[in-house]
Amino acid sequence: MLPTPSEVCVIRVPASSTLGKAALELRHKVFVVEQGVPVEEEIDEYDPGATHYIALYEGELVGTLRVVFTPEHAKIGRVAVCLEHRGQGIARKMMSAAMEFCRKGGIVRFYLTAQTDKIGLYEKLGFVAFGSEFMDAGIPHLAMKTY
Repeated sequence: MLPTPSEVCVIRVPASSTLGKAALELRHKVFVVEQGVPVEEEIDEYDPGATHYIALYEGELVGTLRVVFTPEHAKIGRVAVCLEHRGQGIARKMMSAAMEFCRKGGIVRFYLTAQTDKIGLYEKLGFVAFGSEFMDAGIPHLAMKTY
């Protein structure tokens, strides 16, 4: 049975927790195994200090993302949903939860770099693409921000 957005629970987790480590494993599966991102580029120096979110459905981890805070904005990245649950609104629910948490803390400017085939998802959340397309880990991307 496919989850509905109301059946998916999104929570913040420390990167060093059991669920945080499971989120890193999901990212490895999605980015390194499925998309061919070099392993040395997937985990970086921002992970330990980032705020990590996970999506749970029926007790299973089905998605993750991270937020890195800078003086200019909150940078959302490493958005990953397991293959069998893509296209069901999980990424959108995680993004909305992360952005709402940031807004409650007074952060209203958001930035991300999106794989070009995912632009529509982020546009629905208020992001606007800017600049030229660029390659990141061999995958075409566009920078996006909210105003």
